[in-house]
Amino acid sequence: MLNKLRVFVYGTLKPGEINYNHYCAGKVVEERNAIAFGKLFSLPIGYPAMTVGDEPVRGCLLAFTNAAILSALDSLEDYDPNRPVAQNLYNRQQIETFDSTSQPLGLAWVYLMTCERVQQLGGTWLPNGNWRSL
Repeated sequence: MLNKLRVFVYGTLKPGEINYNHYCAGKVVEERNAIAFGKLFSLPIGYPAMTVGDEPVRGCLLAFTNAAILSALDSLEDYDPNRPVAQNLYNRQQIETFDSTSQPLGLAWVYLMTCERVQQLGGTWLPNGNWRSL
């Protein structure tokens, strides 16, 4: 996945989930199951949030050749790099990713929510680190 824009997804952008077809289908050049470390929550509004933490979160590492995908994903995640962190729904940052045997896969972009925002939205911790829509 070198020289490709990589995004770690753990919710509605995973293959088979509601936003994958609109935002990712036909644009992803490589995908693989991956793990990142944080803390995963289910929000009552129907999608998950990941915060900073040290627990394994299961998701998918998507690779794109066109960096313009970040603008579309930023819009979906209500992220604007010019706004203060507290005003964004999610904030985009790079994190380390790993395969299922804990081998490093390198850095990827991820959308994280602040712990305060998760609490405001009534998030429920998912100790298994895996979110699936119903």
